[in-house]
Amino acid sequence: MVTKQPQSNSSLLIRDIHTIITMDEITAVLHGGFIYVEGGEIKQVGKRPPAGLRADRTINARYAVAMPGMINTHHHLCQTLTRACTAAADMELFDWLRTLYPMWARLDEESEHVAALVGMAELLLSGCTTTTDHHYLFPRGQTKLIDAEIAAARKIGMRFHPTRGSMSVGQSKGGLPPDSVVQTEDEILEDCERVIQKYHDPAPGSMLRIGLAPCSPFSVSEELMRQTEVMANRHKVRMHTHLAETRDEQDYCLKHFGKRPLDFIADVGWLGESTWLAHGIHFNSQEVKRLGRARVGVAHCPSSNMRLGSGIAPALALRRAGSPVGLGVDGSASNDSSHMLAEARQALLLNRLAHGAAAIKAHEALRMATVGGAECLGRDDIGVIAAGKRADIALFDLRDVGYSGAEDPVPALVLCAPTRVETLVVEGRVVVENHVLKTLALEPVLARHRKFAAKIVGTHSLL
Repeated sequence: MVTKQPQSNSSLLIRDIHTIITMDEITAVLHGGFIYVEGGEIKQVGKRPPAGLRADRTINARYAVAMPGMINTHHHLCQTLTRACTAAADMELFDWLRTLYPMWARLDEESEHVAALVGMAELLLSGCTTTTDHHYLFPRGQTKLIDAEIAAARKIGMRFHPTRGSMSVGQSKGGLPPDSVVQTEDEILEDCERVIQKYHDPAPGSMLRIGLAPCSPFSVSEELMRQTEVMANRHKVRMHTHLAETRDEQDYCLKHFGKRPLDFIADVGWLGESTWLAHGIHFNSQEVKRLGRARVGVAHCPSSNMRLGSGIAPALALRRAGSPVGLGVDGSASNDSSHMLAEARQALLLNRLAHGAAAIKAHEALRMATVGGAECLGRDDIGVIAAGKRADIALFDLRDVGYSGAEDPVPALVLCAPTRVETLVVEGRVVVENHVLKTLALEPVLARHRKFAAKIVGTHSLL
């Protein structure tokens, strides 16, 4: 039975806003305006609030730029415990994974819960209101790690799309991960069913939706991919996996399956609108067209892809072909940050480096961080500031030193140095105020997080 999170019944008026980036095609930018919220839903957006309009709470945003809360489409929250790990600092993906798998094998429910709180806190403070998580690693006896993350999201007040990940092919069967962190296919499918039945809420305005996410072609079987598709289709939940991230993965697929990564997922029934992929770097031009025709989404992860030297995803070509493209911070051991505004900036800069300064505008980078992310997750109720949408709103203070002298606040958000959000609203509830998280006392959590990180990495102390 699905357990739903209570939603706000209060009203909120944000008035005298310097600039509103609505992401609505009709009124893309409003200079001066208001947003009125009731029960977690945006009721009115315009230039001047009607006379006599009252709310339980009013925020004056004269010096703020408002935009939809950003949507993170790919993450591994547990990796906040292995940031800037010296042993894996200068490696490409396969060696990086082989180095970190034994550390992640020390995860338990408590460390997973704290890792998720820290990663979500960092995302919220960057202006992100919705995040996914792709958790695929389950050490022996640890069966409730997804539950620990869901508890964290409810505690901190974040809209959450966790995916129940999986690995079934360990080293003894020719896969990359050690056998100690993989599960049998029966174990995986049984728990996927449990998590969907217990937590998935498909209702409009949902704070919690479940996806299914076999890890990658080098850690799962074709049969698990097929069975996952059958289950996802039966429950009408979305599917997610890593694909075309590195040339090593491409070589693995050719050796073990006799086909390229895209053909692998096509043959197991994954080439459709209910799928979104992480990375998607090494697709050729014909594959980009296939993905676009099938409306397969892609989580573009520029920081991680640069950090691991994996390559540059054809994000702009995928968008032109018809694929929804969102942004993902990816794991905090391959990005070492969970800052969505920084990720939008990286997306802008990397795609300009690849294709020229005119190839992508600041507004388009922000669109990937909002509307594109919502499309990847199959949602039409978030990612836009408009009447009828959920009240997920980020306010950035234009008086910040990093914005001083900026002529236009829209490009300033991605061209200037990324800052902390000043005020963040999730489902009509203020969760960040004056740059401070309001739903959680962060310092005690960080102290516990550092202790868990030291234990998992195997060091005596961390910063």
